[in-house]
Amino acid sequence: MRVYVPDCDGPRPAPYPAPVTLDPRTPILVGSGQFLHRATGIDDAFDPVTLMCEAIERASEDAGLANIPNVDSIRVVSLLSWRYGNPAHVLAAQLGQTPRELAYTTNGGNSPQSLVNTTAQEIQSGALDLAILTGGEAWRTRMRARKSDTELHWPKAPVDATPRLIGQELVMSHPSELARTIVMPVQVYPMFESSIRAAAGRTVEEHQIAISELWAGFSEVAARNPNAWIREAKTAEQIRTVGPDNRMVGFPYPKYMNSNNDVDMAAAVLICSVEKARSLGISEDRWVFIHSGADCHEHQYMSNRWSFHETPAIELGGRRALELAGVGIDDVELVDLYSCFPAAVQLGAQSLGLALPHAGGDRQLTRTGGLPFAGGPWNNYVMHAIATITGELRHRPGAYGLVWGNGGYTTKHAFGVYSTTPPEHGFRHAHPQAEIDALARRDLAEPEQATGPATIEAYTVMHSRDGSPETAIAACLLSDGRRAWGTSTDLPLASAMCEGEWVGRAVTLDAVGTLLL
Repeated sequence: MRVYVPDCDGPRPAPYPAPVTLDPRTPILVGSGQFLHRATGIDDAFDPVTLMCEAIERASEDAGLANIPNVDSIRVVSLLSWRYGNPAHVLAAQLGQTPRELAYTTNGGNSPQSLVNTTAQEIQSGALDLAILTGGEAWRTRMRARKSDTELHWPKAPVDATPRLIGQELVMSHPSELARTIVMPVQVYPMFESSIRAAAGRTVEEHQIAISELWAGFSEVAARNPNAWIREAKTAEQIRTVGPDNRMVGFPYPKYMNSNNDVDMAAAVLICSVEKARSLGISEDRWVFIHSGADCHEHQYMSNRWSFHETPAIELGGRRALELAGVGIDDVELVDLYSCFPAAVQLGAQSLGLALPHAGGDRQLTRTGGLPFAGGPWNNYVMHAIATITGELRHRPGAYGLVWGNGGYTTKHAFGVYSTTPPEHGFRHAHPQAEIDALARRDLAEPEQATGPATIEAYTVMHSRDGSPETAIAACLLSDGRRAWGTSTDLPLASAMCEGEWVGRAVTLDAVGTLLL
């Protein structure tokens, strides 16, 4: 039993108010570490596993351990900057570890939180006692090497060293989307933004001010975060004003509104059972309890979603995670919403019941500064959010923290609720997919079925690297409610679509899906 009692100097601060008998299988976060490296060139750069090793050493130190303990499992978040085959194998060799399991996740920005959820379940069930969860990217170095035509000689695992795969891959692009090459997040999230803007009834100019002010607040958080990649706060005007260093990418998003993957950084956490923490002598003031988690996804293809300004899976998954933790959103002090683009934060906040700054909200929605400023190391951003919230919760005994991770096109979602207060019923998990799958969806009309009049419901204009309008992409609704995709490389049309509001405009689609006025 873990109880604090009054002493001669008065009551001691307690992580929770009443005596609680802890199940020895209760999963807890005991250490977190982050590391970034600004190499001056290729020769002094680190590969992703080396970055992870540094983060793991910091996580072990954070737990108060003299050395990295022997673990049951090393679990690595899927990475893009180097193909190790089995990065956990390379990591174990560098750490001098011989765990009984080496694991690797599927892709998606939801993966770090999903990995925490899976690990917590397995610790609670007795399947393992102590695990390292980590991820890292050296994309900045990888791109530098590519530009200079430099061959990297980073390590790889033996071809027969196959890791356990944690998670299930989800095909997120419909064949019709693939055929029109509507596959990149920088194309899709701006379309979501146009739909959010139109639903809110704001002009393009009004909305740009609102989201730039949201992003300026994130930038200020990053400026105070010692683990952020960009620690220079930017004003709202800087963020929304297009210029040489802030070119338009996909209207209405200039560069500063896009996730920044040009980073070399890693994060790690140590998760174990209460019993294991006690056996290692980890002080209880390092313990952060994982109260609950949820995993789910929207309708698999964005072509079939009912609208682009609503995310019912976030609403349902987030609500379930909070309910299982026995708290409401207003009880949560620390929030980190996935922040690859402004649309993601707005959709997440709206679905979770959090007010945005332009709607009078005063709660900070990031603890790191977000992917554009703190850094967007592909699938691993949320590991940094979890590591950051772990440290902050220790300074706020009894407070609750919520992390939301997102993969794809606001497609895959993972939620975690954390606190220094132990959960009354142990870790609990929800997977409300059947309820989400039963929600309304739209049918997609293929180009030959969509010839004729249509109405734009969401759109973007992709720009070339010199900042010129290049390709217009629009999601359109037909008179019978079906959705159809329209694209155009007509430069006058693409330029025109960067002026004023085009959601709700009547257009025509030809037999191959070309967008016409």
